[in-house]
Amino acid sequence: MNAPARIVASTTSGRIVTEAARFDGDADALARDLAAHVDAEVRFSDGDRALYATDASNYRQVPIGVVVPRSVEAAAEAVRIAARHRAPILSRGGGTSLAGQCTNTAVVIDWSKHCGRVLEIDPARRLTRVEPGCVLDVLRNAAERHHLTFGPDPATHSHNTLGGMIGNNSCGVHSVIGKRTADNVEALDVITPQGLRLVVGKTSDADLAAIRAQGGPRAELYDKLDAFRTRHARLLREGYPDIPRRVSGFADLDKLLPEHGFDVAKALVGTEGTCVAILGATLDLIESPPERVLCVLSFPSIHDAADEVVAVRAHGPIAIEGVDGFLVDAMQRKHLHEEEMTVLPEGDSWLVVEFGAFDRAEAEEKAHALRRVYEAKGVAARVLAAPARTAKVWSVREAGLPGSAYIPDRPETWEGWEDTAVPPERLGAYTRDLQALYEKYGYVSPMYGHFGDGLVHCRVSFDLKHEDGVAEWSHFLSEAADLVVRYGGSLSGEHGDGQARGALLERMYGPEMLAAFSEFKAIFDPDGLMNPGKILDPYPATSNLRLGPRDAPEEPRTFFSFHEEGGFVAAAERCVGVGKCRRRESDGGVMCPSYMVTREEEHSTRGRARLLFEMLHGGAMSGGFAADEVEEALSLCLACKGCKSDCPVNVDMATYKAEFRAHHYAGKLRPRAAYSMGLIHLWAKLGSRIARLVNLAMRLPGLSGLAKSIGGIARERTLPAFAPRTFRA
Repeated sequence: MNAPARIVASTTSGRIVTEAARFDGDADALARDLAAHVDAEVRFSDGDRALYATDASNYRQVPIGVVVPRSVEAAAEAVRIAARHRAPILSRGGGTSLAGQCTNTAVVIDWSKHCGRVLEIDPARRLTRVEPGCVLDVLRNAAERHHLTFGPDPATHSHNTLGGMIGNNSCGVHSVIGKRTADNVEALDVITPQGLRLVVGKTSDADLAAIRAQGGPRAELYDKLDAFRTRHARLLREGYPDIPRRVSGFADLDKLLPEHGFDVAKALVGTEGTCVAILGATLDLIESPPERVLCVLSFPSIHDAADEVVAVRAHGPIAIEGVDGFLVDAMQRKHLHEEEMTVLPEGDSWLVVEFGAFDRAEAEEKAHALRRVYEAKGVAARVLAAPARTAKVWSVREAGLPGSAYIPDRPETWEGWEDTAVPPERLGAYTRDLQALYEKYGYVSPMYGHFGDGLVHCRVSFDLKHEDGVAEWSHFLSEAADLVVRYGGSLSGEHGDGQARGALLERMYGPEMLAAFSEFKAIFDPDGLMNPGKILDPYPATSNLRLGPRDAPEEPRTFFSFHEEGGFVAAAERCVGVGKCRRRESDGGVMCPSYMVTREEEHSTRGRARLLFEMLHGGAMSGGFAADEVEEALSLCLACKGCKSDCPVNVDMATYKAEFRAHHYAGKLRPRAAYSMGLIHLWAKLGSRIARLVNLAMRLPGLSGLAKSIGGIARERTLPAFAPRTFRA
């Protein structure tokens, strides 16, 4: 494979600090070519690049530029043009990836703004067609009208995209019945970096013969795939672990075998954009039982809870989630979901077991049957049938990742070993050994997750800010990977490998399988342009760290104390990138109204936090508090404080905005609206004294328009009338 050369920078001790694919082309010429030939928003400014420099992982790489296509066809042309310039290419959806697969020195194609339609739902065949930027909940809401749903449902379902789920092979809470994304993909519309666009799926012998008869690049590609599956048939049949959450590596190349229908679509799921760009997908839908009831079982430890998973599965639930006392304590310390946690029965750790049916009585009977079995064993159990009460439990579980970050009086916790999966029957023993490994290294972490399929989520107190801490983390990763392999598990159970786990894949699969992965990628991407350095030939896990060992930026003198955050620099680092602020609807919270209207990353709480981070740390942007890119992003912030309450890590953008603007406009005139709205108490006092005269003037078109223009108020607005009588009158 003729992959791009790498740019590498190391410390004196030898640790690689940054590593990236080299782009030797002319970025300005690339931007002009894209702007001239692609129906898209082409964004190559420093501010735009800074916005997309990181995802929800520990990693940061500044892109070459960003393309926001207005159609799938435009995106396909962007891929062709970027490849002609030999620029690396990265597809991005919601930007919530936790392993670094959504950050790269590449041309980033953001599918989420314009390419998010549900194209078709066929209830009879239980199929749907979607564009890659389609948000999962948009599809689920449409499918629910037919009592159907898409099975995989990650906690980020309100804002993650189906293209991203296909890239990661996502799963979620209901994988007990919904399985992995790969298991729900029927066909993919894809484009290779050579510009070959094709629809792939199952390929019968007749299909293969027809493709070969047509000849051309498509036939050549299928010839290579056929030879690949024949050459590696034994390895593909024997080299994968037999577990529900097999996600690490190119986890479904066995689907190319004859017994699986030569299914090229499933083989591409989970390749994290390293082979092709996905332009559309045909997906399976499953029944969505409308009646849902929970049975919550309480245990003295999370390990005891894990021991019971197989027995609980025998009762036919649609979800089994584990929640440990560490996570609940973390949320209590943060005053997060305190009321919601009162519905949990007394104990240290819990299994949240959901039953579904089309009949309420049936769902409740299943839950009570499980309750009776465990109460007979002396286990505290509680059945929750009211939707308001079950929603409280799910809000606790879905806040797991961000809820375990920035815990008062606890060390900082990080991604980096958050997503392992083992056979469910071995889950209890595995969690005990994993806990022992944490204790060996002096780490602490919650343990929670999709226990029904043997998956454990963690957020661990690694020290990523000092060289000795990073070295210790590297040793831990090797031991932790070996532990998973001994249990017959997968390094990732739904988050993917990206940069975080790519270098560990040989421990799981061995060199022969890794070579087969590389051979498969080369069939689609011989020049190595698609998301380089992720999964295969990966950048080191300890490189490209967003907050790694380096000189911290100088703490500025501030007007606010930022005592809780630990200073303004720490406040700008606070966002963990989970993207809850990118919700499209206001159901369940306020955050973030400006994103709901614009669908622009820079007008989300996350985007603003990222720009503040880049402003302070430098690299992608310059100018410090004078940076106009930050002012532009903050200009549409309503200072509504929605993020302070809705954001799981309590990013307080209203305060950050006030702090930034105090510096940015020091000694300068502020925007007109700052004087009209910011001094409204003065204007209101004056207006009330001559209310009739002011109200008359404001009804006259000329004077009204002049006042709006002076005050920075939209001409479409109707100015409210002043009351002649005040509250003090």
